[in-house]
Amino acid sequence: MGLFKRIGDNIRANLNAVLDKSEDPVKMLEQYLRDMEDDIGDAEMAAAKQIAVVKRLEALFQEAQSMVEKREAQAVQALEQEHEDLALKVLEDKKIHQGKASDYKEQFERARGVADDLKKQLLDMKDEFEKMKAKKATLVARAEAAKAQKEINKVVSGLGRDTARKGFDRMEEKVLKNEAEAAAVLELSGTNKKLDEELAALVNSSSAKEELERLKAKLKVEK
Repeated sequence: MGLFKRIGDNIRANLNAVLDKSEDPVKMLEQYLRDMEDDIGDAEMAAAKQIAVVKRLEALFQEAQSMVEKREAQAVQALEQEHEDLALKVLEDKKIHQGKASDYKEQFERARGVADDLKKQLLDMKDEFEKMKAKKATLVARAEAAKAQKEINKVVSGLGRDTARKGFDRMEEKVLKNEAEAAAVLELSGTNKKLDEELAALVNSSSAKEELERLKAKLKVEK
């Protein structure tokens, strides 16, 4: 597995585990994406350097191959002019360039294979980066929802021992006490009123008896 594929796998694993960490998930997700962008930048530079190596080796190969072809033509020309010694020297130089061309070709093909792998891994990494950016929105929403739920659960779990709940209970007891006191005052007030009515009735009754005695005395006098 290539270097950039391993980097992508590590970042994906980090993203999947980020909600279990104590750090702020949103900030961590943004940091992971920035890190991945930096890795992609490094990968692009590495791929560019490798491509430059490929081009250089290809140029050297083409140059050596051209010399092989050139020496071949010069050897033919020397033989046509009956310069066999010169043709032999030319062919010896041709062999040297031929060896170089073979060596450069081998290096070029190997370097091109590495460059192709790097380019493929770079494309995979960029594709992975786009997926992570798309996934970030979902993870951020989940992180915010989890944070809100956590806060709600903290409040709900604290209601049984929270001072607000105790305060409500205390106020309820006070209201009940006030209601009881008000009822007692009302009842006492009603008792006093009844007593006043009885006294008034007694006074009224006494006045009527006096009036009766007065009338009886008046009748006796008239007779």
